[in-house]
Amino acid sequence: MTLEQWTIFGILSATLFLFIHGRVRYDLVALLALLTVTVTGLIPVERAFAGFGNPAVVTVAAVLVLSRGLQNSGVVDHIGRVLARLDGNRILQLGALCALIALLSAFMNNVGALALLLPVALQMAKKNATPPSLFLMPLAFASLLGGMTTLIGTPPNIIVSSFREQTGAPPFAMFDFAPVGVGIALAGILLIVLGGWRLIPLRQGRAGADELFEIDPYLTELRVPEDSKLIGKRLNEITALERSEAVIVALVHGGQRYPAPSRYMALRAGDVLLLKVDADDLEDLAASTGLELVGSGDLGRADLKSDDVALMEAVVLPNSLLAGQTARSLDLRRRFGVNLLAIAREGAQLQARLDHIPMHPGDVLLLQAPADTLQEMLTTLGCIPLAQRTLRVGKPRHMVWTVGVFLAALLLSAFGVLPVQVAFVAAALALILTSVLSVNEAYAAIDWPIIMLLGAMIPVGEALEITGGAQMIADGLLRLSGHMPPVITLGIVLLGTMTLSDVINNAAAVVLMAPIAIKLATGVGASADPFLMAVAIGASCAFLTPIGHQSNTLVMGPGGYKFGDYWRLGLPMEILVVAVGLPLILLFWPL
Repeated sequence: MTLEQWTIFGILSATLFLFIHGRVRYDLVALLALLTVTVTGLIPVERAFAGFGNPAVVTVAAVLVLSRGLQNSGVVDHIGRVLARLDGNRILQLGALCALIALLSAFMNNVGALALLLPVALQMAKKNATPPSLFLMPLAFASLLGGMTTLIGTPPNIIVSSFREQTGAPPFAMFDFAPVGVGIALAGILLIVLGGWRLIPLRQGRAGADELFEIDPYLTELRVPEDSKLIGKRLNEITALERSEAVIVALVHGGQRYPAPSRYMALRAGDVLLLKVDADDLEDLAASTGLELVGSGDLGRADLKSDDVALMEAVVLPNSLLAGQTARSLDLRRRFGVNLLAIAREGAQLQARLDHIPMHPGDVLLLQAPADTLQEMLTTLGCIPLAQRTLRVGKPRHMVWTVGVFLAALLLSAFGVLPVQVAFVAAALALILTSVLSVNEAYAAIDWPIIMLLGAMIPVGEALEITGGAQMIADGLLRLSGHMPPVITLGIVLLGTMTLSDVINNAAAVVLMAPIAIKLATGVGASADPFLMAVAIGASCAFLTPIGHQSNTLVMGPGGYKFGDYWRLGLPMEILVVAVGLPLILLFWPL
């Protein structure tokens, strides 16, 4: 091997290790890899940031904006409202849920589609007295299956399409993925509905707020005595309260109860503070503040909310502002006006001090906040509500206009009138100019860590090819397969990509595997198309772990799943993908 090859393999090994380890965010890992291949001279400096101008990156951003537009229009909420009323047996409900999310995921961001239907699935589970674990993992898996059916269904398909241009062929068209993807999606949904759900462990997960979170034992009332030194002081001026682990969840002031009171309210004699505090801290807090313990034993959730203040369960999204942070490090109460009352992970409430618990994607939080700012606050923090929301009907004009703009972009790109990136950027701009989306909403809709990952990893993939590393891996795989038929090599590509996507971001898996797949196709004297299609399919099949795809992570907390639960249904799913996918690839994309 040459020095350049040793260098690129070393960089890729370190990058994969950091991706799998997960301590450093994947977008930062990708940028680190990009800077390393640039500094070491593996790619020219002028090509270092060329990946951010790649059509695939632009298309992914535009699709995310359009997905938000579809959400804002209310069209998906209309569908969800109909589905929420569906009565019947479990198989019918599960089939309807999986079919709907697969359809939505074919044309919008699959994490966004999952976020919209997650409350519907939880409502179904509660209505049927069924553990939510039986609904949520199938819902996540079906979102992955739906994403593989169209060009815009998932970022890996867009990236694979751009790699096809390197072979001298035009990019894959909008529905080129459908013959293989739809066949696999149908087979996968049938597997789930006709018995696969029986393989899922029965986890209680979020059966309901009252079952998941027990906060009543931690609620205590403290009264301000007549001779207290705190009289006249604002809540934010009471240093003992500011420093303590106690959360002020309500204040009885002038005979009226104020849930989540303003930090600027001044105390009067006789005021009663309702606190969420551990028993171990209560005595010290009372002694340091001079407050008197009231000792009421009938406190509960009703005391924590009002017409103006809401209690809400929410799940932490991947790439949330909360991920890796604690309530104290983010200063949630001061900066966002929200009280964190409880955290549940893998279906169980965490009992440690909340201010010191780093939050993880998939965690379920119990939050108290002003009702009028709750939705905006959840969006800012990167959370989605788990309770059945008031479904947004949307303005009929906006609904018709949004769907019309989306279909126009779809048809213009499908028939080759406009390149897909031009058609979808134009559609996104049309929604902004007609106020379906604000500019801020459009920028917020873009998953910037994914954009950074793609823009950074594309030149790293180029470095693998420029140095001959992709050719070396391909030659090694060809020697391994020996004189076996090319279909075996195709199967190796499919399995290799599936394995990678189970442990690293699927977009990164495509960037690494696509150059190798092209070299393998050349080595066996076959068309590159079936090999690229195998990469695209494999990248969408992260069924074995909760970290392989954001959809899997998103349902982990609400479903109460353990890390090892996913392979029980995931392994049969991946076997099915190989068994169904390879023949379909060979049928529609011959070697």
